[in-house]
Amino acid sequence: MTIPAERLDQIAHRFAELEARLASGTLEGEAFVAASRDYAELEPVARAAEGVRTMRGELAELERLDDADPDMKALAEEEIMRLRNDLPEAERALAVAMLPRDAADARPAMLEIRAGTGGDEAALFAADLFRMYERFASEQGWRVETISVNASDIGGVKEVVANVAGAGVFAKLKFESGVHRVQRVPVTESGGRIHTSAATVAVLPEPDAVDVQIEDKDLKIDVYRASGAGGQHVNTTDSAVRITHLPTGTVVTCQDGRSQHKNKDKAMQVLRARLFEAQREATQGAEAEARKAMVGSGDRSERIRTYNFPQGRVTDHRIGLTLHKLEEVLAGPGLAELVDALTAEDEAKRLAAMDT
Repeated sequence: MTIPAERLDQIAHRFAELEARLASGTLEGEAFVAASRDYAELEPVARAAEGVRTMRGELAELERLDDADPDMKALAEEEIMRLRNDLPEAERALAVAMLPRDAADARPAMLEIRAGTGGDEAALFAADLFRMYERFASEQGWRVETISVNASDIGGVKEVVANVAGAGVFAKLKFESGVHRVQRVPVTESGGRIHTSAATVAVLPEPDAVDVQIEDKDLKIDVYRASGAGGQHVNTTDSAVRITHLPTGTVVTCQDGRSQHKNKDKAMQVLRARLFEAQREATQGAEAEARKAMVGSGDRSERIRTYNFPQGRVTDHRIGLTLHKLEEVLAGPGLAELVDALTAEDEAKRLAAMDT
């Protein structure tokens, strides 16, 4: 994709204008915050545009050069060849930087994993997935805070909800939503037969307080005695909290902490994320054509990936990518290759959609 020179000039002018406004010292409060946000969003585009403009200028100058010196001419031709090879990639990088961004990409995210079909084996797989995301988050320098866990009797999890905080969390994890399938011999299987189990992953962008308005009158809050692991104190006090959002019927529970107040805060955090995602889905549903360019639909019922233990492979069905690196992926670092491939495919599809 070739970006017109006039568009490059517009980007440079807008960036210089923002730089001057921020340096003027006249902006305060919300105006300064808004200008700073615009600057941060435009900076990578402006840098990429300047790179393209510089390369185009150098190429044009070299192509006009008429040097009788054979050595200088050879050097010029070598540089022309390099620029012609590098310029298309620089222009593609600029086009990617100019793609409309999901406003939620920079946000932290709520990660929800639930065991699906497969009983105890599905719960063990759900626990494996959660550990994978914890380790991947650690590699990225993110912080994972567990909100609630419903553990199974043999070390798995029926459901786990966690907050993942850091730079660009949602952008990297948003394609993880869907059904993850595992094929392996369960520890509970004495006959050595391979079973297929599944777990559902949902990644929700975490909203700011102003993004979702929740009225007290719309909430039904119940407190009750926590169950399961946690010690005598947890199990003998009314620390668990269940919040029902009456207009939507959304129910959130949290019973992990000893403090009823903290459990309520965590439950509200999850509730806001779910209501915010419902708002986003309604908006995206109205923009169905735009969503056709995305990798997958984000539908939690869509089977997106298979982890095959006998063959040591992981297959992402949306992009047809198979990696024979099962252990590395589940260990965390190997997940980056899948995340990067999904991001690249999404960018490629959206670029193609712009060309049509």
